[in-house]
Amino acid sequence: MVETLFSFALATIALALSPGPDNIYVLTQSLTNGAKSGIATTAGLISGCIVHTSLLAFGISAVITASETLFFAIKLLGALYLFYLAFKVFRSDSQIVISTERNETEPFLSAKEDTKKSNWFLFKTGVIMNLVNPKVMIFFLAFFPAFIWEPEGNTVYQFYVLGITFMVVSFVVFSSIALLAGAISSYIKKYSAIGLALKWLQIVVFVGIGVFILL
Repeated sequence: MVETLFSFALATIALALSPGPDNIYVLTQSLTNGAKSGIATTAGLISGCIVHTSLLAFGISAVITASETLFFAIKLLGALYLFYLAFKVFRSDSQIVISTERNETEPFLSAKEDTKKSNWFLFKTGVIMNLVNPKVMIFFLAFFPAFIWEPEGNTVYQFYVLGITFMVVSFVVFSSIALLAGAISSYIKKYSAIGLALKWLQIVVFVGIGVFILL
């Protein structure tokens, strides 16, 4: 069991570090809004994994992926949500300012000082993004069973152990990315023209992830 979990953790680190929609999204939020926003987003993305773990453990993921109609509906819902976020950013102001207040309905607009309210919004957004991304479901379905150490034993328990391990390792890796990017963001804020670039970077990331989900 220990050797299997160690191998699983190493594989998870490699996957978390490889360029993908989730870590790019965390990087973007950290560069734009600072490390706290990146960590709040990370917490949301990782928390959604407990749902995917549960679906996998009880065999629901296999049922969903077997239905082309249901699976496409989830993909479409996820893509539309991301396109909506891109549209919100498009309509926002690209100016970077330091403020003590932030509108919960505009979580991706400018690099303002984070509040508990805005961080909670980013957390919820991360959860939703994770849940409406069927690629995560497919990944869990394909990746986790290979690390079951006792096929004849309690697989529900084993899937949850793997799921928690995946969440902890991914959270550490993504949070490290957020902290590093957040440190850079403090220097970026000194240049007013960078606001427009960060705005379009967020739009490209949201649209890119949405297209990735559909294709």
